[in-house]
Amino acid sequence: MAPTNVSVNNSEQRHQSKIEKLSKEIDSIAVKTQQITKLFQKDDEVEVASHEIGFIGSYYEATIVSIEAAYHYKIKYKTLLTDDKSAPLEELVTIGEVRPVPPYQLETMSGNTFRLYDKVDVFSNDGWWFGFISGIIGEEYYVYFPTTGDNIAYPSHALRFLQEWSNDKWKILK
Repeated sequence: MAPTNVSVNNSEQRHQSKIEKLSKEIDSIAVKTQQITKLFQKDDEVEVASHEIGFIGSYYEATIVSIEAAYHYKIKYKTLLTDDKSAPLEELVTIGEVRPVPPYQLETMSGNTFRLYDKVDVFSNDGWWFGFISGIIGEEYYVYFPTTGDNIAYPSHALRFLQEWSNDKWKILK
């Protein structure tokens, strides 16, 4: 019986080690400013990074309203509303917080394409949040979010592979 316990302990240690490594990678991505060389125009569809405590590691869909003072855009969010919920929230953001909308990922619609430890974005709470798959039970993918410490189950249709905009192209970060 001892070898089985040793095997389970080694497996759990490998899992914990992988979780810690991925958590550090995700944390470093969350605080990193996108390297944007693309200049956006009025009415361009974009995603905007949040750098507020509790929202680090999330992106929100928006439209460029105008180009403002050096290195700033005025944007209008698609899913975030003003405090009185009467209109879409508009705000001034820096160039480093804005990126193009990632391409649609057809492969994620076919199901069963995500694997344990894949880095993903999850659409939740009005935005895209990044983390990694920490477990799979049936049709549910448990995603761990290092920036919040949450581990939550989602269906595959709420996930997309984590992508980074670099050198004017998208790179999937599996």
